Amino acid sequence: MNEYWRWSAHETAAAVARRDVSVREVVQAALDRLAAVNPALNAVPIVLADEALREADAADRRIAVGESLPPLHGVPVTVKSNVDQRGCATSNGIPAFRDVIAADDSPVVANLRRAGAIIIGRTNVPELSVRWFTDNPLHGTTYSPWDRGVTPGGSTGGGAVAVATGIGALAHGSDSAGSVRYPAYACGVVGFKPSAGRIPSYDATARGDRPFPSQIVAVHGVLARSVDDAWRGLAAMSVGDARDPWWVPAPLDGPASGRSRPRIAVITGTGHGASAGPRDAVAAASHWLAGDGCDVEEAAPPHFEEACDLWLKIVLTSNRLRFGAIEQIGSERIIRAIKGMLDATAPLDVAGFLGALARRDTIARAWQVFFEDYDALLLPVSYREPFPLDLDQQDGAMPGVMAAQMPLLAASILGLPAMSVPTGLLDGVPTGVQIVSARFREDRCRMVAARIERHAPPLTPHTPG
Repeated sequence: MNEYWRWSAHETAAAVARRDVSVREVVQAALDRLAAVNPALNAVPIVLADEALREADAADRRIAVGESLPPLHGVPVTVKSNVDQRGCATSNGIPAFRDVIAADDSPVVANLRRAGAIIIGRTNVPELSVRWFTDNPLHGTTYSPWDRGVTPGGSTGGGAVAVATGIGALAHGSDSAGSVRYPAYACGVVGFKPSAGRIPSYDATARGDRPFPSQIVAVHGVLARSVDDAWRGLAAMSVGDARDPWWVPAPLDGPASGRSRPRIAVITGTGHGASAGPRDAVAAASHWLAGDGCDVEEAAPPHFEEACDLWLKIVLTSNRLRFGAIEQIGSERIIRAIKGMLDATAPLDVAGFLGALARRDTIARAWQVFFEDYDALLLPVSYREPFPLDLDQQDGAMPGVMAAQMPLLAASILGLPAMSVPTGLLDGVPTGVQIVSARFREDRCRMVAARIERHAPPLTPHTPG
C-alpha cells in the first residue's frame, strides 16, 4: 500500500496539480487505509468507494484537459451522516431515518464538491448528534484509536477518528455544544468551529422547521491534522448559499489589531475544578505563546460562567419541549442521556426563557468589548481528560459530565469561533486546548493555534494498537 493517505490536504492538492500523482491513486490510497483501520474503529460505517473512484476519474480528466483546478482538487474527505448528501441517507444514527434519502446536497457538501474534494464515506454519530460519545443502534459504536476504553468524543466522533487515522485529510463536522472541538480533543486533531453564519446550512430532509436554539448554536465545522488544513477546509465550506437566510458574507481575514504583540487572555480552569491534564495543557500552551511573541495574562471574559449556563437554559428548554418526540424514535441510550441532562437542569417557563435570550444579547456585547482588548481567549476544551466510554450511561454521572464540558458552551451560545488544538499526550491519550475569539475573527483563532502547533509534538496520522 502506498502512503498518500499520510499527506495533508495541502500536500495532496499540490501534488495532484503538479501531476505527481493521479486523483485515483490518492483516493484509492485513502480507501485502502479505510479498509485497513476502520473495521476495528467503526469511524466510517458508510463507505462510498465506487462513487469516490468515479469522481476521482472525472477529476483526473479535468486535469488532463488543462482546466483550472479548485483548492481541494482530489483531496479525500469524509462527511458526517447528519447532513444531506445526494443519494445517501441522512440517518443521524436513527434507525427510523435509514431510508430518508437526500435528493440533493446540503450547502456544505456542495461547497466541498465545488472545492474539488472527493467524499469517500460518511462518518458515525450518536443518535441525533447530541452526545459527547459516539454510538447508535443503526451503525454501532465508534472507538478511539488511542484507547478503546476512552470515548473518541461526539458527536463528530467518526470524523475525528477518520482524520486521526488517515482516513481522509479533512472531515466535515457539526458543532452545537463542542461536537467538533471535543472529538478533536479526544483524538488529537484540530477542530474548528466557526462563527454562527460563517458556513451556510440547510437540509431538505429535515422534518419541520429548525428550532430557534438550533438556529443560533448549530454550525458546521471542519476537523484536520493541521491548523493550515483546517483553515483550507473552512474556506472551502464557507461559500454562500441562498438556502441559508442567516449566512453572512464576512471576510475570512479581519483588520489588524494595531498591537505590536498578540494579547492572549487565559482561563486555566483552576478555579473551576479542572483536573491536572487540562490545566497542564493550558499551562504548556501559555508558555509556548509567551515564548512566541505573545502577551499572555490570566483573564476571563465578563460573565464567563453565566455564558456557559445560558447554553443549558436556552438549548435544554427546547430539548425539554421536544423530549416526547425523541422518546418515540430514540433508543434507550439516547433517552437516558438526554433525560440525564434535563434532570440536571431546572426547567424554565416562558418568562425565564425570554429572559435568558435577552441576557444572551447583553453578555455577547460584553464579550465583543473584551475582544477589543484581547486577540483571543485560551482555555481548556474540557475540565476533564477524555471520558471513559459510555460514562453518560452510568447512574448519577451526567451532572459531572456536564460540569466538565462547560468550557465548550459559551462560544456556542454566543456564536463565536472556537478551535481545539492538540498539545500532546497524557497517559497515552491526547490532550489539548481551546481558543476562542470575537465573532468572525476565525483568523485570530488560526493565528494563535498555529503558534501552539509549532511547539506541540505531532500526533497524527495515528495507527491504532
